[in-house]
Amino acid sequence: MGTPSDKLDVDSVAFRFPDTRKNSVARQRRRACLRAAALVLLALLVYYISGLSWSGDLPELQVSSYRSKTVIDRQLFKGPLPPAENSTACPQVDVLFPGHNELDSDLDELYASSAFRSNAYDLLGGAIQIPTESYDDLAPVGQDPRWEIFGTFNDYIEQSFPVLHAKLKLTKVNTYALVYHWQGSNGSLLPVLLMAHEDVVPVEPTTIDDWIHPPYSGFYDGTWIWGRGSCDDKSSLIGILVAVESLIKKGFTPSRSVVLAFGIDEESAGTQGAGHLAGYLEETYGKDGLAMILDEGGGYGTPYGDDVLFATPATSEKGYLDARIEVSASGGHSSVPPPHTAIGMLSSMISALEAHPHETQLLRSGTPFLATQCFATYGPEYPEKLRWLAEEARTSDVALAKLKTGLLAADRRNSALLGTTQAVDLIQGGVKVNALPEHVEAIVNHRIAEHSSVDDVKQHILGVLLPIATKFNLTLDAFGKNISAGTGNGGHVVLSDAWGPGLEPSPVTPTGIADPFAILAGTIKATFTTTEGYDKKGVIVSPMLSLGNTDTARYWNLTKHIFRYDHSGEGAVYGDIHTINEARLAEAYIQQIRFYTKFILNTTDK
Repeated sequence: MGTPSDKLDVDSVAFRFPDTRKNSVARQRRRACLRAAALVLLALLVYYISGLSWSGDLPELQVSSYRSKTVIDRQLFKGPLPPAENSTACPQVDVLFPGHNELDSDLDELYASSAFRSNAYDLLGGAIQIPTESYDDLAPVGQDPRWEIFGTFNDYIEQSFPVLHAKLKLTKVNTYALVYHWQGSNGSLLPVLLMAHEDVVPVEPTTIDDWIHPPYSGFYDGTWIWGRGSCDDKSSLIGILVAVESLIKKGFTPSRSVVLAFGIDEESAGTQGAGHLAGYLEETYGKDGLAMILDEGGGYGTPYGDDVLFATPATSEKGYLDARIEVSASGGHSSVPPPHTAIGMLSSMISALEAHPHETQLLRSGTPFLATQCFATYGPEYPEKLRWLAEEARTSDVALAKLKTGLLAADRRNSALLGTTQAVDLIQGGVKVNALPEHVEAIVNHRIAEHSSVDDVKQHILGVLLPIATKFNLTLDAFGKNISAGTGNGGHVVLSDAWGPGLEPSPVTPTGIADPFAILAGTIKATFTTTEGYDKKGVIVSPMLSLGNTDTARYWNLTKHIFRYDHSGEGAVYGDIHTINEARLAEAYIQQIRFYTKFILNTTDK
């Protein structure tokens, strides 16, 4: 995940839970931060429970009441299922084991073998060794030789997974983006799409000596698999391919078709990869032609006590806008300056914006509020005062206001989940110390709250800056419209989209227990139930909000059910993504493969 130049931002998916550091002090510090930040992560959108929109295309899950045992459609969900301990505030589904019990068990046994693991580590290591770096200044495919490395990567994938390539239909989109179609036996069922991306964030050359192992070594040291892309996102891409290859080798044929789509510039613009893939997929499968989409995203952790693990797939993403502020004024010799230069006037505007941040809101209809219900209901170490406020806030406006205040007081970063953020990240102006600047500009980055819009942000900027423009006698154009401000004697101000139109907040995926979300949640629980070290923990699945954007930002037309989750958690990453010493815990990578396998079985099994 990275920061794309066209601002379909992918720099991070909000608040990953894993403690990725070996150092115990860092681990404690990270857990403390996570507890505070996780107070307002996404929760179940009970509002949106409306049944399956495709008339039984996925199995129906029903509950007679949220406190009753979940009644599962046994046509899909075979085998014993323990009753869910449900809450009206945060309903949970049961563990969902695949109907192909023997196949699932055989694959778990296979994945535990040393021969399989050695081969799986080699496959990921080989993928890491191909430096598919993504740059913000890449020209279109075919016009920039830096794309050619993706051809090498495509060849590696084809050579490494011969069984998959013999079975699945491969379509190359815009030369290097890949789409695989695994035909299901029941053509009336909408396909499921699994996503990942081939590209990685470039390695800063001056940091190479700071890596414990070379960044493109793919070295396995017995515990960790080292290198750029080991976590973001080649472990997901290779993990998906390994899962599919393993299923095919076991003779499995899905009832529901499975589609795999791998982009090539998620870490930059997304225009050459997902931008082309989205059009191809919609042309092939139609609008709302997919049952659900699974992409990289949230993880899991224990922020409120070791006995309860929270898995937090992202079911929505914040919007995005980069606004440019340009100030033009008369130049001249700096020995006879005006009271305010163009830089001074721009500085006043920046100060005004920072003095007037966007209002935070905690809405009962919003995912941050509903998420607190999951943490407050099931987190053993959740702060008692906030737990009480969360319960009272369901019906009391006074408690709702106090809950918001409490969440913001717990950690200022929670404001990023409750409102639109703004950050002045770029500024330029002036050419010489003795020459008055004639043109200066700044770029303000915005991550737009779920309850807001691009237009709201533009109106806020205009409302704050118009009085400043009037004060300095500046005329003003705001996002293509001429706004009457000052006389123009002082100069001119232009407000505009910095690099194309902004991105609205994503649609919110329904998360009712009769929705496809239940398939994901039940699969997550099934994976943990059969994972040593986690099998005794309570597992709660709660949707979360992504502060950034993935390639799914281009796929909204394909389905209403988009999930961003890669089954990565505590201790799974050595350092961090997008920096030195990126490394994936080998065992965590195997668990990703297990998760993808069970997810495919659960979404396609009848």
